[in-house]
Amino acid sequence: MFAWKAGRFRTLNSLAVLLVCGSGIAGIFAVVAKTSASTAHTHTANTNWVLTWGDEFDGPDGSAPDARKWTTETGGGGWGNKELEYYTARRENSRVEKGNLVIEALQEKFTGPDGVTRDYTSARLKTEKLFTQKYGKFEARIRIPRGQGMWPAFWMLGDNISTVGWPACGEIDIMENVGSEPTRILGSLHGPGFSGANPLHAPYVVPNGSVADDFHVFAVEWEPQAIRFYVDGHLYETRTPADIPPNARWPFDHPFFLILNVAVGGNWPGSPDASTKFPQQMLVDYVRVYSRK
Repeated sequence: MFAWKAGRFRTLNSLAVLLVCGSGIAGIFAVVAKTSASTAHTHTANTNWVLTWGDEFDGPDGSAPDARKWTTETGGGGWGNKELEYYTARRENSRVEKGNLVIEALQEKFTGPDGVTRDYTSARLKTEKLFTQKYGKFEARIRIPRGQGMWPAFWMLGDNISTVGWPACGEIDIMENVGSEPTRILGSLHGPGFSGANPLHAPYVVPNGSVADDFHVFAVEWEPQAIRFYVDGHLYETRTPADIPPNARWPFDHPFFLILNVAVGGNWPGSPDASTKFPQQMLVDYVRVYSRK
């Protein structure tokens, strides 16, 4: 996991020295070497960036996501997309486990405090009013769920949404996937004049297997006149104000907050069918946000 940090490396390195005469030396040094290489890779990849915010999801197994960093949105009103899930704050749907954030979608009859009943539950976490940033690099290492009707996403909304509404606030979709398209993800921008079914977007197709087979690093680099989309360090899309339709407005000039969620069903993915197996999990190894040096 990329979640090993320099501090953890120092701890392991000290442990290796203490056990230098023990029978476990080979295994210890193998772990240290792997950790050192991972740390070096992360440092090299981000030499032009300074970490400004992040979550490594290192809390105790079964604990709630860090309330200092995330708030949990709840409800089953369809979220403007005719989605089928009820988002809850229960540990069954979101928790820290083995160094990952787990967002788990369940097939279950659930009635919320608002009286709405749904046949699926899941979770939707956001950093609104806790963390926002204008420009920078935003990335997460994620293993997505799979199956018809599943709709995982890592995305951002403008922090002025409560005053100007959507899409005037702007939306940056760093990663979206629908289960009926297991080999590809989409990176998209929504704004006034290019939203809903007509955003600026481009697909990325993984070279082997399905996206859900393994973890991938999804990222954007956002600057005043450009937003670049990456998967595993591969640049696959760049958008600028020149790409928006005539008379549209580029709304990516103010702070945004982060969102992680797994929707079930809706206008785009369609409903789950007999082939969809539940529960389904999205695992998030880390989320990290950087600013330019």
